Amino acid sequence: MPAYIIANVEVTDPVAYEEYRNQVPAIIAAHGGRYLARGGAAEVLEGDVAVNRLVILEFPDMARLKAFHTSAEYRPLINLRNKSAKSSLMAVEGV
Repeated sequence: MPAYIIANVEVTDPVAYEEYRNQVPAIIAAHGGRYLARGGAAEVLEGDVAVNRLVILEFPDMARLKAFHTSAEYRPLINLRNKSAKSSLMAVEGV
């Protein structure tokens, strides 16, 4: 069953975040992931949530998603992302 990361990202340091953006796609792909949405236009239809830069990633299953998120290759990029942006990440299984 596919699994998805949904991230809401507020970039605070565009230069450092660009470094993150340049490095992360190869790691995502190495874990079988792919982008479904990456920072396009977004708007809130219902509720009270601040929408910033939305990113949606698809992985073959939750195990691959978690392997990506906890991988040694991604760990330094988490630190870079946290230094250059405020973000919330959620993981959800698909149907």
